[in-house]
Amino acid sequence: MAARLGHTIKAILFQVHSVVGLVLALLVSLIALTGAIMSFEDEIVHHLNADIMQVAPRQAPALMPDALVARLKAAQDLGKVSAVTLSSDPFAAVHVRFGRDEQGGRPASLYVDPYDARVLGSLRGEAFFATVRQLHRWLLIPGDGKGWGRPITGTIALGLIVMLVSGLVLRWPRRADSVKMWLKPNLGLGGRALHRSLHTVIGTWVLPIYLAMTLTGLYFSFEWYKDGVTWLLARPHVTAAKMTTKPLRAAGHAEPASPIGFDRAWTAFQREEGDRFSRALLTLPAGPGAAIRIRSWGKASLLETTRDEFRIDAITGQLVSAERYADKTFGETIIAAIYDIHRGEIIGWPGKLAFMIAAILMPLFAVTGILLYLSRRRLRRPAQPPLGRLVPGE
Repeated sequence: MAARLGHTIKAILFQVHSVVGLVLALLVSLIALTGAIMSFEDEIVHHLNADIMQVAPRQAPALMPDALVARLKAAQDLGKVSAVTLSSDPFAAVHVRFGRDEQGGRPASLYVDPYDARVLGSLRGEAFFATVRQLHRWLLIPGDGKGWGRPITGTIALGLIVMLVSGLVLRWPRRADSVKMWLKPNLGLGGRALHRSLHTVIGTWVLPIYLAMTLTGLYFSFEWYKDGVTWLLARPHVTAAKMTTKPLRAAGHAEPASPIGFDRAWTAFQREEGDRFSRALLTLPAGPGAAIRIRSWGKASLLETTRDEFRIDAITGQLVSAERYADKTFGETIIAAIYDIHRGEIIGWPGKLAFMIAAILMPLFAVTGILLYLSRRRLRRPAQPPLGRLVPGE
């Protein structure tokens, strides 16, 4: 009785695995391949722009950010500056980013000489990777992160988890302790048997990576998932702060009547950090409020997420909040590193390479799964067998 029940459950799981796989095959492959393209984006962009990211140091001090922005705007109309990346390295150029225009477009970001605001060039490869990123995250659906694309890609990730779990159950061999049975494909087979061997065995190889990708990807797709992860791993006061959606405002004064600048926040940040930082990204508030967000990376920082974050009032120069990476608990460091886990960078370039190869292999499962489905249809008898007699894995 128990064996028959288990057989029926596997048969139902097989139908679920097949249907979800057929529905999502193309979209999952598209998201995986765009993710693979972005795996070494930082290295590629750095290589393409090495000639404009460095300057010759001068004896004169570097310009303050507001003076640099003013000179840049006086030279040419480039739109509203939204962020600048400054460095403690006297050889490093300043990276200037712009906000969206009235048509929703965003001008290309620029590298600028920090000593005289001379434009060194626009970031090569930026538009290409921006398009790939929008395709990966939102399927190019209008609205970006605020549109329908975000929950759709999240739902696709949930569907992939269903396929992974059901595939593992269906894959479970009679001798579960046999490493050969789990990990060695039978390349001597042909046709349908070879397709099934590649689909199941290589799927076993990459299953942990796919689970890591999807479980971390959901963090960027659904607020309920993000809130749940934060509640589970962060301290209570951090959880409360993360769930506060109101913009940060400086206490004691009204909204600024004129556009705010970077200088006071930059001066306060330098006073707070001294020479401990290597680079700092200063971002103007997108909505109401006068708090500038500053993300800073230490000189020994190897990961994008090992950073400190400050909120500084642009009018008074008062420190509104400080979130230092060194003060985080183990759970909070996991939350901070979710993006690095998602792309495999948490274990360095070997991890990024492994995640990229796994992403490139995703179409293999789509193709072999479709071939197995078509071969089953050809082999199926006119009389449909009862559901309980279907053989799992076929």
